[in-house]
Amino acid sequence: MCRAVNEAFIRLHDSGKIARKKSLVNWSCHLQTAISDIEVDHRTVDGPTLIRVPGYDEPVRFGLLYQFAYKLADDEDQEIVVSTTRPETMVGDTAVAVHPEDTRYSRYIGRFVQHPIRMEKIPIIADTSVDPHFGTGALKITPAHDPNDYRTAECHQLPMINIFDNQGKANENCGTLAVI
Repeated sequence: MCRAVNEAFIRLHDSGKIARKKSLVNWSCHLQTAISDIEVDHRTVDGPTLIRVPGYDEPVRFGLLYQFAYKLADDEDQEIVVSTTRPETMVGDTAVAVHPEDTRYSRYIGRFVQHPIRMEKIPIIADTSVDPHFGTGALKITPAHDPNDYRTAECHQLPMINIFDNQGKANENCGTLAVI
């Protein structure tokens, strides 16, 4: 059976019906494998909520909204405050996104902010997927760690920086924050 599956896969690949590309997967640090979308239980939380997570002894708190500022690269006296539920993925941010019709941020679209950890410029982009009423209306884009950000990155040709190893620890892309 295994040989038959391999043979079928190879034939499909050779005929161009299967292609390989880098893509976002649901990785389980506990199981050490990718998990199908149909095996993932997606939950919406309306605020701070404790949830049991495999591999953790105590429940983990989800649903907190954090805010932090990115300084503009061309004027350190100005900043954009972003909202996120995932501050731990900040090292992998490759853009800041705002809604194109949000007048609070229209003057920033096309400019850059300075990433405070990687010390490089990242763009401020306009994208209609941003909800201007969520948090500050400005979001950090972390394509390698969020499905919505992944789609945004594909549309805007943003780089994708994976910042976690298979155990969920900060990898070499985190510079001095890496867990070795």
